[in-house]
Amino acid sequence: MENRTIELVNLWGAFEKKYPDGTIDDFCRHHLAQKKEKKLTSPLVGGVVPGFVDGLLLKIIGRISKLNMAYANMALKGTGLNQIEEFGLLMTIRQEKNPKKTEVIYANLFELSSGTDMLNRMKKRGLIKEYSDLEDKRSKRLELTSKGEKVAEDCKGRIVRNAKMMMHDMHDDDKKLCVQLLKDTEIKFSALWQKHKGKEFDDIYTEIVGKETTKKKAGN
Repeated sequence: MENRTIELVNLWGAFEKKYPDGTIDDFCRHHLAQKKEKKLTSPLVGGVVPGFVDGLLLKIIGRISKLNMAYANMALKGTGLNQIEEFGLLMTIRQEKNPKKTEVIYANLFELSSGTDMLNRMKKRGLIKEYSDLEDKRSKRLELTSKGEKVAEDCKGRIVRNAKMMMHDMHDDDKKLCVQLLKDTEIKFSALWQKHKGKEFDDIYTEIVGKETTKKKAGN
């Protein structure tokens, strides 16, 4: 036990020397990241591997997202839903009971036109129904039909199984850590993306990162 304590103190000392402002939480994350690095036996990602950690992280997230969509679409085959995005819309309506149409579209990160088209196709298949808002006749509200409820329940089980399959090799603690580390980024940009539509990227970058960093990045 004493040897482990000494090892921990030495690790903390090395970390504190390199990151004098680091917290205990930072140390724990740093240690886990170093400890869990494994020798790769196959390419880390397909195509070009970004040479900076931000790009590499986002590429890994993006590829996992695409792979999840591919397998989820296999899981949904024959259910009445054609793609995972329809499942997201269906479950949003189910959870919110009778939400506004625009709320459902934006909650799922769709543009208004593409989200509307997808909802219209689902309505034609008898999965959802649409009616005018009693307080605002310009707005539409959505509900699941009995058929939509049945499809939602069936698909939920399939998507749960797909998620378990995709994350099967990860320890629960690692999954929770990933959620903890990434959730703030998702929350932040989910709230911002509609406000940023139509703006120049350089202006958005400056708003998020700051002018000094923008100039420094541009000079690199």
